Amino acid sequence: MSDDKQLFDAIRKIKGSALTLADVALINKALKPQTPTVGTRHLSERGLNFIAEFESYRETTYPDPGPTGLPVTGGWGTTTDEYGKPFKLGVTYSSDYWLRLKQRDIARFEAGVSILAPKTTQGQFDALVSFAYNVGLDIDDDNIAEGLGDSTLLKKHNAGDYAGAALEFVKYNKAKGKVLNGLTRRRLAEAEMYKS
Repeated sequence: MSDDKQLFDAIRKIKGSALTLADVALINKALKPQTPTVGTRHLSERGLNFIAEFESYRETTYPDPGPTGLPVTGGWGTTTDEYGKPFKLGVTYSSDYWLRLKQRDIARFEAGVSILAPKTTQGQFDALVSFAYNVGLDIDDDNIAEGLGDSTLLKKHNAGDYAGAALEFVKYNKAKGKVLNGLTRRRLAEAEMYKS
């Protein structure tokens, strides 16, 4: 048995489920940091600043603004610790800790969007990564739209209907059926970045 297979089997066992394509891309990137993951694009400075602006930094974990307060969030919109576990409410971590998790999250969403939408302009890529960072990648085998993966936005983008895809962003401005002003503002800004 190869070392890579043993490692991936161990990670699957710890995770308790199959690895997604984004998981595999992140693991490969961590194992071979000097060799870029083939096909993975990266956020521009504009895209990085955009996510930082809309996620706004907080050292202490807080409830999500949606009706349930879940997931508990901290740093720059991070919802899981370094082991993939949810955060407890009201816990403070160092800025270095949050920065490491932000870099991990950015790499995961860059890899996922590179897989889901292989043909993008930089503006489209930045907007799609921001969108996925906020709503999730949804790289799985079902057809339930739980994030970018099964969204109409992605289907229109990959079909080359860029005008139609841009119009889809604003439809994702609700939490549990309630329109949130912050999400509306973010989705409109993402649509503009997508069109740039």
